[in-house]
Amino acid sequence: MPDDLVARILAEDGDAALRHVGLGMLLATAHNQSRDVMNDELRPLDVDVRGLSMLLALELYGPSSQRRLIDLSGIDKSTMVRIIDELEDGGLVRRERAPQDRRAYSITLTPAGERTLAGARRVAADVGDRLFGWLRQDDRATLVTLLTRLAEHADRGAAK
Repeated sequence: MPDDLVARILAEDGDAALRHVGLGMLLATAHNQSRDVMNDELRPLDVDVRGLSMLLALELYGPSSQRRLIDLSGIDKSTMVRIIDELEDGGLVRRERAPQDRRAYSITLTPAGERTLAGARRVAADVGDRLFGWLRQDDRATLVTLLTRLAEHADRGAAK
């Protein structure tokens, strides 16, 4: 349930600016709440949503440089360094010298990272069922389509 402020802003029919702000606030609220639920459930595995996304990227794309992970995820450099440091400290990934460029490092999943990823997948499936399972399949597809279009539109600089 959106908080009172978001609900009141969205109820302002005559003010387009407020409706746009309210919609953005509603999207942020949904994101924050779902991320918090997922992070709470992932905590026993010593990983969070951002770490899980990097483990998934490494599983999907194989060993990758931090630069490639930044490009794939859109996460800024300093945040990426922090995420990889946390994963490395937890024994879930390791940095290895990239064979093609000795100045660069390749991030690789460790066996512990693979086990954590398997557990995190189970958690994500459970949390996902609780968060999204009530939606009909066609509603989920519509939501994905709309959010994808919104992200693509915003990425093209719609604000300008």
